[in-house]
Amino acid sequence: MGQLAGKTLEGKTAVVTGGSTGIGLAAAVRLAADGAHVFVTGRRKAELDAAVETIGSARATAVAGDIADPADLDRLYDAVRARGRGLDVLFANAASASFATLEQTTEEHFDQTFDVNVRGTLFTVQKALPLLNDGASVILNASVRADDGVAAFGTYAASKAAVRSYARTWANELKDRGIRVNAISPGTIDTPGLDGVAATADRPGAKAHFAAAVPLGRIGRAEEVANVVAFLASEQSSFVLGANLYVDGGENQF
Repeated sequence: MGQLAGKTLEGKTAVVTGGSTGIGLAAAVRLAADGAHVFVTGRRKAELDAAVETIGSARATAVAGDIADPADLDRLYDAVRARGRGLDVLFANAASASFATLEQTTEEHFDQTFDVNVRGTLFTVQKALPLLNDGASVILNASVRADDGVAAFGTYAASKAAVRSYARTWANELKDRGIRVNAISPGTIDTPGLDGVAATADRPGAKAHFAAAVPLGRIGRAEEVANVVAFLASEQSSFVLGANLYVDGGENQF
């Protein structure tokens, strides 16, 4: 699952939310390969079990749960606390995405999107604070969609703009503990989540259309995003704070 950079995270403990598929799984695999023990969470146990097998059972612990449910987050962090080594890397990755124009947006669509992407991210990080070791790295998964005004993606884009704003504020609030908070903004990445979005786009050949809009001419790979997560998780990014790194094949540049 991509070229490995070495044991830059040996002895570290990491949490990846939404870690059973897509970007989350690729990041968990990479962090584990770099030496971390990774706690992965997601809503579907079968997918989590498969993720642990992919990551390697010696390097991964699965905790089923929904980040929109505070009790599930408490169970996740109870498991991390029981390991007794604190937390060095938190990748707040879990998110929900679907299309709805302004006219089509319902209260249910809005609440579901913001409950997961904004409320869930907030409490994922807040509840981790007692466990975060000084010098830890917190990485929030924002999105290039927060910038580009794609039609029918307004609620999702607004939720990701909120995540980007949180990254800036939390970076300032936590810097005295040496905790670095940064965001990444993936563009169009080939994941099961993208398959789901394409299915709801009501457009034949939606993925080919998405790829054509990327300056590099293709959809990105989850492993390419994981490489950037690994960089922000490690001391290689020790002077990066409050940043938003685009992993989008140039979508936000042109």
